[in-house]
Amino acid sequence: MSDLFAPHQPAAPLAERLRPQHIDEVIGQSHLLGEGKPLRLAFQSGKLHSMILWGPPGVGKTTLARLMASAFDAEFVPLSAVLSGVKDIREAIAQAELTLQQNGCHTILFVDEVHRFNKSQQDAFLPYVEQGLVTFIGATTENPSFELNNALLSRAQVYVLQSLSETEMGQLFERAQQAVLEGISFDLAARDRVIGYADGDARRLLNVMEQIQTAATAAKLNKIDTQFLDATMAQKMRRFDKGGEAFYDQISALHKSVRGSNPDAALYWLVRMLDGGADPRYLARRIVRMAWEDIGLADPRAIQLCNDAAQTYERLGSPEGELALAQAVLYMAVAAKSNAGYVAYNAARAFVAQDGSREVPLHLRNAPTKLMKQLDYGKDYRYAHNEEGGYAAGENYFPDGMPAVSFYEPTERGLEAKISEKLNHLRQLDEAAKNKKG
Repeated sequence: MSDLFAPHQPAAPLAERLRPQHIDEVIGQSHLLGEGKPLRLAFQSGKLHSMILWGPPGVGKTTLARLMASAFDAEFVPLSAVLSGVKDIREAIAQAELTLQQNGCHTILFVDEVHRFNKSQQDAFLPYVEQGLVTFIGATTENPSFELNNALLSRAQVYVLQSLSETEMGQLFERAQQAVLEGISFDLAARDRVIGYADGDARRLLNVMEQIQTAATAAKLNKIDTQFLDATMAQKMRRFDKGGEAFYDQISALHKSVRGSNPDAALYWLVRMLDGGADPRYLARRIVRMAWEDIGLADPRAIQLCNDAAQTYERLGSPEGELALAQAVLYMAVAAKSNAGYVAYNAARAFVAQDGSREVPLHLRNAPTKLMKQLDYGKDYRYAHNEEGGYAAGENYFPDGMPAVSFYEPTERGLEAKISEKLNHLRQLDEAAKNKKG
């Protein structure tokens, strides 16, 4: 007879039950774990080293750290940077010292979400890593170059983990089905739906499979189809961290697809971001920026169209207003491109930043008072509208003694081809006026 008063042990989640016990059981990361690859060599070397495992959620960062501890017979001490502080780090170090003294056993200090630690927290365990008391393994979803201090980066090897491919997710699906859904089959569309929902995240896939098992058992089903999934699964949402690396990677992909004149790719990345929960107002601002930076004066209509799209979204909201953003992206992708204005602005800023504060020439100064006129403010200024063709050929609009500069060089694309033609004509007039004076 079972003891009613014995402490109840909850069943471990499927993700924990199926956690690999050997690197050969790990699905994915073949670029690191295949024969002759860096992490497999690290396991085979017999020598522990500090490392940072960088990759999206659910790709095996914690699993690899645990396998490392098992392979090297080391004590595994986990910390969460979300919940821990310097006090917890000191306690972990004290535990490592005690373990070494009592058992002669080395300690792996595993810090999950290590990018959440501030500089002082990161510095707190550096001396013990240098002493060799602990081997540090950090896990992060954010780019270590931006989130971790240089001292820590210099002491740890960075390994980049990748989202699982559809084939790899299929292997994990089969493993999970055998574990918790034996006797229950999936039609092909339902299988693809589950794998697509997980979006390369192994943990998410296993959690979903566990939910499906519970729902199927309650419904007494032995065949899973998409209709059942629609009734039991939450709304499909892609893995998307609005403030993280994936966010900026996708913004970059959108911008570069527009610049590269590929409307289909540009639309894909826009929709990916919207599907992932990106704020459409933020996307609208970036779209307006793209118009100024990469379309510029080659097609000024793009600038107006993007402004109109942003205003349309403000008026209509989601989902209707998103169509305006999509059409703005499509227009920009097929429009003539020029970054000449962007380049000119940056060149002018760089010049002014390193140049002195030059005086405004007298002939360009305004003379609203009698005194100013007596001081020759505005003297000999040539009013362009009174000149032939509305252009004062040979006039100087720069400070006296300033070297010749040419910040803006229009392209031969779109409207800028006409602008280029006009500027070349005006320069010829300037040259002729200069020769006439000489």
